[in-house]
Formats: sequence, structure tokens, C-alpha cells
Amino acid sequence: MSLTSELEAAFERANLEVDGAPPVDNAYVEAYAKFQAEAIVNFLTQCEFRITKLNAPVVVENFKIPEQLVNVATETLLGEYGPLLKTLKKIAEPLGLGETIDSLEGEIKKAIANVAEGGATAVGLDLGKDVGGLESTGYVYIGEDPDSQGGFNVEDEDGQKDFTTVKLFKEDIENLI
Repeated sequence: MSLTSELEAAFERANLEVDGAPPVDNAYVEAYAKFQAEAIVNFLTQCEFRITKLNAPVVVENFKIPEQLVNVATETLLGEYGPLLKTLKKIAEPLGLGETIDSLEGEIKKAIANVAEGGATAVGLDLGKDVGGLESTGYVYIGEDPDSQGGFNVEDEDGQKDFTTVKLFKEDIENLI
């Protein structure tokens, strides 16, 4: 049933309910209902509606991270000499030379200390959903936090009905009534 026909029926019911109401011309009722329907539509299109519940996935279009300083492990800086130092430590212990090798290792660590802290730079990232292979997930919500995207699915109409709500608050339209 259309809004216009609902208004026509309401007009007729009101006319029957009021004692002594004069008979009303059918053409008048139809025209009146039509104008009321237009007025209601105009009114609703001027209203501000509020989203009170929204759960939706988020698409991240771009993601950038500038170059970052990183620490480099001692073993990495020792390169091919790292295993040699470990082997020397194993051999030196039984011979009583462990302290000498520890001292040597300490001096090497001092020499590479300036490079170990922030001694390398990780390449900056500039990814996009279409370029760079960016894949990300996340969600946005209004109302109660669903804790994860697994808590809702708005891919189809049923999910959209279940996980989104828009309301018109009376106090928002009092100045329009």
C-alpha cells in the first residue's frame, strides 16, 4: 500500500469517527492525501538521520612507513668470523684462555657498537591496494564494539539489516515539525 493510499484511508476513518463530520468529496480526499504524502516526503528529506549502529570492514588504500633505523645483531656484524669466535671460545676454555677470548670478543663488540645500534636502515614501505600488494583488514563501528570482523558480515542485505541501524531522533526534528 502506498503512503498516499494510507493517508486516504486515514482521512476516511477520521471522517467516520468524528460525529457530525460533513460528507467529503472523494476527489478532495485523494488530492489531500497526495499533498500530505508530498509534505511527508519533503519533511523526511529535510531531516537529519543518525547512524546508531554500524559495523563495516575498512579498506586501507595506502600505507606508508618511512625508512627506519634498525639494530644489527653482533653475530650479523661479525659475519663469517662469528662462528670462528665461538669455536675459539670453546677451545680456549679448557686451555685457560677463555678470559683472553672474552677480552677479544669485548674489544670486537666495542668496535662494532657504533654500528650495532641503528646501524642499518630498513627500506621504507609505500604500499597501495592496487600497487605494492597491500592486504589489510580492520573494521569500523558505531555502537557496541564487535571485537573483530568475524563478529559481523555486511556483504549481503541480511547482514546489512542485522549490523547497521539508522534512526531519526525526535529532538533532531522538533524545529521541523
